[in-house]
Amino acid sequence: MESKYFVNSSVNILIVDDRIEDMVLLIKNLKKYQYKISLATDVYLALKYVLASPPDLIVFNINISNINHSQLDYIIKQIQKSQNIPVIFIGNLDNFNTSNLKTGNFNTIEDLTIAKPFKVAELIVTIENQLKLKFIQAEINNLNFSLVEKIQKPNCELVAKIDSDGWGNKFPYHKRSFHQSQWRQEELLPTPLYDALTKLPNRSLLLQKLQKELDTAYKNPDYQFAILCFDSDNFKVINYSLGYNIGDALLKALPSRFQSSLPKDSFIARLGGDEFVIVLSNLNSLENAIAVTQNIQQALIAPFNIKQQEIVLNFSIGIVLGNREYNQPEQLLRSADLAIYQAKTSGKRQYQVYNKQMHQLAVERLQLEVDLRKALKNQEFVLYYQPIICLKTASLAGFESLIRWQHPQLGMISPDKFIPIAEETGLIIPLGIWILQEACRQLKIWHQQYNSTLSLTININVAVQQFADDNLMNIIDQTLAENNLPAHCLKLEITESAIMQNSTVANLILQQFKERNIKICIDDFGTGYSSLSYLHQFPVDNLKIDRSFVSRIDPTSKPHKIIDAIANLAHHLDMTVTAEGIETAAQLQYVANLGCEYGQGYYFSPPLNAQQIEARNLLSPQKHHYLKSHNSTPVTRVGSAIA
Repeated sequence: MESKYFVNSSVNILIVDDRIEDMVLLIKNLKKYQYKISLATDVYLALKYVLASPPDLIVFNINISNINHSQLDYIIKQIQKSQNIPVIFIGNLDNFNTSNLKTGNFNTIEDLTIAKPFKVAELIVTIENQLKLKFIQAEINNLNFSLVEKIQKPNCELVAKIDSDGWGNKFPYHKRSFHQSQWRQEELLPTPLYDALTKLPNRSLLLQKLQKELDTAYKNPDYQFAILCFDSDNFKVINYSLGYNIGDALLKALPSRFQSSLPKDSFIARLGGDEFVIVLSNLNSLENAIAVTQNIQQALIAPFNIKQQEIVLNFSIGIVLGNREYNQPEQLLRSADLAIYQAKTSGKRQYQVYNKQMHQLAVERLQLEVDLRKALKNQEFVLYYQPIICLKTASLAGFESLIRWQHPQLGMISPDKFIPIAEETGLIIPLGIWILQEACRQLKIWHQQYNSTLSLTININVAVQQFADDNLMNIIDQTLAENNLPAHCLKLEITESAIMQNSTVANLILQQFKERNIKICIDDFGTGYSSLSYLHQFPVDNLKIDRSFVSRIDPTSKPHKIIDAIANLAHHLDMTVTAEGIETAAQLQYVANLGCEYGQGYYFSPPLNAQQIEARNLLSPQKHHYLKSHNSTPVTRVGSAIA
């Protein structure tokens, strides 16, 4: 079904649904018409995709899990705000008040809602009609863009002539009047093409610029251009901590910093929020684009002075080389978004050049998210437990619970791979509840089997999203009551980042834990905020020294100032210390001499499931765990905390 307005194979349709069966049906039918398909199983993940690289059209399951009217209204408004993307709804509207909801190229949401079970032919016709309307709107925008060029180009050339000849200094009034004339023309344009805050071209004008570059590349096979996409790593923190006025002033100051490092005739636009895109035309090679990127990085190192505040802004950068392989501007932005994602995983202030493998990784990541949702329903997760040893008595003090995913096809998947996805999609909330309930259930069994002669504790990691969940306290109380466990058996491991995001609220929550006699551990201390000045304000019981510090201890027993400082600080504040990642006798000896109360690591035992722990008789009070690792078979690591 090729249209004179567009080619199906270049159209990308985003399906937003969390029902696997519906997804399969939609994909199967849409692929018959050669549409490209993207998937999102969560409405907020879909919004992130839309903001990063807008699809041409969205097919949205109105009955997706955990969505209410206000959320639906918010999502639609955000889609409209970023780009006028047609949205076709599938499902039942009975539970929604739709009188005020409007989206796409129609009046109300009912106009483009297809009830289930839907007819494929009806869906395809609706899709094509909406794409035709989108094409016509694009043609209108192109006419506006041509008008802008015709209006602005003569004035810009004349102003440049005045500047080059030095007339501007002699006749400042004439120069000012040209600028005023240009400003008035921009103000009178029928379609907004410039960002109101920074005065840079906005997304609409950027897409038109990219289309012109693609048209040139199509006519000339040797023509190359590049886009550099900048996405801030820390702008949200600046907004939250210093206020939105400071944030806006910072955004207004950015263009001049960018332009100071750009070649002549470069095009710079604000994509939205803290995202900026630079287009480098007629490029000789990829190396030139990288060189420009590095120059901009160097220019951004110096702090900005905003209202007597010195601010350092970090950016992750995605570089895409434009050529005839791309059919649409949105495809370029989508590739740039994938490159930015890879840059962010590499650390701050990094850039990555897009390659096709990144797309495959993104597809695998999305498939992993779909499988993760199924795994919760199919009970594919299992808890492993790593012993925590009392270093003074060489006896078992408790366990840290560590989640593992036994995928039916891929086998054991490392938490390092699926926990970030769970945190990003909000799945960490139900996953964290399952961990809490399963760990407490197992601890109850061990207490019953050993007649409570062991005062075992269980450490459970609490993610940032869980810590901010209003229902966390109720769930903990209920779980302890159901398993008849005393609260002191539960130790919650919380990162510094979770506490410091909102220290006032965090302190109130921690006080509630303290009142219940639930123990609090600061996990991976020294790798986050390391807020030594704030630490004494919180009712913390234990500091866990991160394994990255313990691993540096060698047989020479040289002083390790960071470990010494953490241990001394904790003891000064009446906290106990747990050294993580102990793997050698030298490391054990060092932390024991330092007075660390607890130790954890492969020297004692790798993480084991409940059956392995019982089979190895680790729960016996007489077991001497210092000798454990010498009698066991080495086990390969499978990941880390919640992991």
